[in-house]
Amino acid sequence: MVSYHNSLPFLYGLEHSEYIKENCEIILKYPSECASLLLEKKCDVALVPVGIIPSLKISYIVSKYCIGAENKVRSVILASQVPLERITHIYLDYQSATSVRLVKILAKKHWKISPEFLPSKPGYEKEIKGTAAGVIIGDRCFEHNNFEYKYDLAEEWIKFTGSPFVFAVWLAVKPVKPEFKAALNEALEYGVEHISDVIQTYKKKFTKNFDPVEYYNKNISYKLNENKSKGMNTFIKYLCLENREESLLKRQLFAQK
Repeated sequence: MVSYHNSLPFLYGLEHSEYIKENCEIILKYPSECASLLLEKKCDVALVPVGIIPSLKISYIVSKYCIGAENKVRSVILASQVPLERITHIYLDYQSATSVRLVKILAKKHWKISPEFLPSKPGYEKEIKGTAAGVIIGDRCFEHNNFEYKYDLAEEWIKFTGSPFVFAVWLAVKPVKPEFKAALNEALEYGVEHISDVIQTYKKKFTKNFDPVEYYNKNISYKLNENKSKGMNTFIKYLCLENREESLLKRQLFAQK
C-alpha cells in the first residue's frame, strides 16, 4: 500500500486486524510502485492510483474506502513561481501516474495552457523556477514552502467538473475471497474511525509543517461514495479519450514515415 501520510489510517486499521496480520503481507511503496506490483501480478490487492485502471483488461474495486478529496487536498499540487498563463514547462512527479494525467487534463481542458511536460527524477523540486513549474505529490508538499504559487489539483478538478476527485482505490486484478474483502473493509473502517489514535501512533513520522488534525479531518476524504464514484468515472472517461487521441497521433506519425 501507499507509504504516504494520507494512507496511515489504512495502515493503522490493517495493523490492528488479526485476519490481515495472519493472512497477508503489508508492503509499503509510493503510488507508481504499488501500481507496478499489481500490473506485474506481484501482489493480489493494492492501493493504487486510479490512473492505471484504463490500462487493465479487468479489475475489481474491493473496498468502499479510497484516497479522495471533496475540497483542497493539499498533498497534490502544481508548484510554480509564476501564474498559470506564464508557465512554459511542467516537471511531472515520478511517484504517481494519476497526478501526471490529471495535470495534463487540467492544463488542456480547464486552464487552457500548452506547456511542455518534462519527466523528473529525485530532487527535481530545485528545478521549479522561472517559468518551469512542477507537480508535487505526497508528504513532500508540506516540506516545500518556497513557491509563489501552489495550485491544488483536487480543488482545480472540482472547479472544472463539480465532482470530487479520487486519487487511489483498493484494486485487484482477479476476484478475491469474500472473507478477505470483509476483513479488509473492516480494517480500513477501523482505521478511518480512529483518527486520533492514528495521529498519536504515527506522530514521529509526520513531516515538518504537517497538521494531521486538519489534514485527516478536512482534506482527505476516505469513503468511496456515489459522488466520488461519479468524479472517478469522469476522470477515467477523460483518460480513455486522451489514450485514443494519443493512439491516433501515433498512427498518424507512423503513416507519415
